[in-house]
Amino acid sequence: MKIRRFLTGVTLLLITFSASSQSLKTVSLDDIWGRNQGVFNQRTVEAVNWMKTGGFYTTLDGGKIIKFTITTGAPVETLFDARQATVSGSGKKVTVDGYQLSADERKMLITTQEEPIYRRSSKAEFYVYDLRTRQLVPLSKGGKQQYATFSPDGRRVAFMRDNNLFVVDLGTRKETKLTMDGKQNAIINGGADWVYEEEFSMARAFEWSPDSKHLAWIRFDESRVPEYDMQIWGGLYPVEYRFKYPKAGEANSVVTVWIADVLTGKKVQAQTGTETDTYLPRIQWTENANLLSVRRMNRLQNKLDLLHVNATTGQATTVLTETSPTYVDLEFTDDLTYLNDGKSFLWSSERSGYKHLYRYDMGGKLMQPITSGDFEVATVSGVDEKTGTVFFTSTEASPLDRHLYRIGLDGRNKQKLTSEAGTYTANFSPDLAFYLLYHTAANAPVRVTLRDTQSLNDQRVLESNETLKTRLTTYALSPKQFFQTKAADGTPINGWMIRPVEFDSTGTKKHPVLMFVYGGPGSQTVKNEWDSRDFFWYQTLAQKGYIIVSVDGRGTGARGAAFRTATYAQLGKLETEDQIAAARYLKTLPFVDPARVGIWGWSYGGYMSALCMTLGADVFKAGISVAPVTNWRFYDTIYTERYLKRPQENASGYDDNSPVTHAAKLSGPYLLIHGTGDDNVHFQNSIAFEDALIAAGKQFQSFYYPNRNHGIYGGNTRLHLYQMLTNFIEKNL
Repeated sequence: MKIRRFLTGVTLLLITFSASSQSLKTVSLDDIWGRNQGVFNQRTVEAVNWMKTGGFYTTLDGGKIIKFTITTGAPVETLFDARQATVSGSGKKVTVDGYQLSADERKMLITTQEEPIYRRSSKAEFYVYDLRTRQLVPLSKGGKQQYATFSPDGRRVAFMRDNNLFVVDLGTRKETKLTMDGKQNAIINGGADWVYEEEFSMARAFEWSPDSKHLAWIRFDESRVPEYDMQIWGGLYPVEYRFKYPKAGEANSVVTVWIADVLTGKKVQAQTGTETDTYLPRIQWTENANLLSVRRMNRLQNKLDLLHVNATTGQATTVLTETSPTYVDLEFTDDLTYLNDGKSFLWSSERSGYKHLYRYDMGGKLMQPITSGDFEVATVSGVDEKTGTVFFTSTEASPLDRHLYRIGLDGRNKQKLTSEAGTYTANFSPDLAFYLLYHTAANAPVRVTLRDTQSLNDQRVLESNETLKTRLTTYALSPKQFFQTKAADGTPINGWMIRPVEFDSTGTKKHPVLMFVYGGPGSQTVKNEWDSRDFFWYQTLAQKGYIIVSVDGRGTGARGAAFRTATYAQLGKLETEDQIAAARYLKTLPFVDPARVGIWGWSYGGYMSALCMTLGADVFKAGISVAPVTNWRFYDTIYTERYLKRPQENASGYDDNSPVTHAAKLSGPYLLIHGTGDDNVHFQNSIAFEDALIAAGKQFQSFYYPNRNHGIYGGNTRLHLYQMLTNFIEKNL
């Protein structure tokens, strides 16, 4: 595969930093996380809800839900105003955290008092607002609800509460409890357990049939799953928070799929097989209101079946099967689209070595491949059956870019719809007449335009971020520059570099280097897109003379299955070798101080930093690990076993590349940071590594953030964290 190398960003930030840079402002931590935070925030267009009736969309702004025309952006009507609307019979007002329109656009579900639970789950109070009568009524009075969703005909709403499923008839206001066995830390009906939510990217686990007569859901029996006990600090005594968390090799939830007739209450179980140690991570109705599709995976995730289930009888048929010598990535099948003809569907697969699109008939017979080549389809943005067109983004131009294309359902007449280098995403209207096109690049914030699918021309600019661009020209900034180096085995790998503001490429002055690593399977830190995470923190370091570098080694994404799965069954080994190889390359550059190369990372990157500071102790001067995994035995089943198999089958894959195993090899300054309330990568990981470092007589620094989760944020937390990181780097690198 040929990888395009590019060295510059957008002209906007390619300022010549010479003596004139002295008159420009410098970036401070206060600008990013402190008193002035927000000065570098980009504006975007979000929470856009396309309407099906005519050329309109709605947005939520300051408690108002406003209807706009697509072509002009002019407001047409305020559909809901939290300052004026009151709950019928009480005069109570509600705040608006979110909303959804019914399919007929006559009713609206208002979300208020939302409480986050984990990464994707939450509970809230929901209210039903009738757009004709202007009446606002509670959806239910039995306590907060989860995942409230209109039926397609808009006559009912289903939701989960206390691990049970309910349906409310909006005409009669009758509330029906569909399941009775829901219980905390035991049975969940219609919502994902912790590990499905985190690793299969789902929270709601129920779906309405197209005719609104049936409700299908996933039932989780997590009674055998071991509990993790996390203490919450603050009161006189810490509070125990216990939740089900299956660590690698331990018992998972036993998962089944059920279908209920919402009128009669009759339930049927989908016959998904007798093996219970499996995953059922996706349910999706076909265009046939009596046919449900279910995706089933084995425990090792190297086999995935697409099942079609009869909603009346529960009988299932295996339509197609994907297998792999390593693993099948569920997310690579998430472009499943059942076409309105009721006779075929689109399926995405990596069977060719790259993710591509295929069309099958309903019996699972391949009709034709749609895309092909040595590149990856990133996302399916829309399918226009009237014109027989699929819109998608891909890496065909470069693994660093994502461009928008369209192609016929027959695989012909592919056309690239975007030209400027960078990352594009598209949000299409339901009738695919219009789409919002988002574009960013490494050194340019997002630009949002409205296009129509006939002319493919910009109709108007919704956001250009001109104010931010102008502000950026007043700061001394150093752009990201892309480069290539080689992995430990000689494979070309991509990287980016931010050079010091006052930079001399002749080598007269030698600069220290801070490498940033993530490195997890399928991840990508080296992309041509705007970095809203740490770019401006890196500018504070560049102002101090540091070079910042990130390199995507083997195992990362956008370069096909062979490159991504090279790390299978031995996580950490090749990734660490590649970071060491990249560091050795950097040390050969004339402007780099070879004695001052450090590394830092968060989560998987924290794991990588710990390995680099032990296995690469002779290469890296200093390192930082934030919220790291230190032994994959401590992490969850789905993620870990996908890449390592179970510890019972691959003990060496877990232990040979664990930082705990190599603690005695640490030699340079090392900072270890973790939140005690991390429900994802447990604080236990850092405790185990610290214990091993102490046993080995190694000095190090550590810091814990009370009750903070994996993101380590809230209040003054981020400013405190990044000041600590900065201080450590300045002192030790």
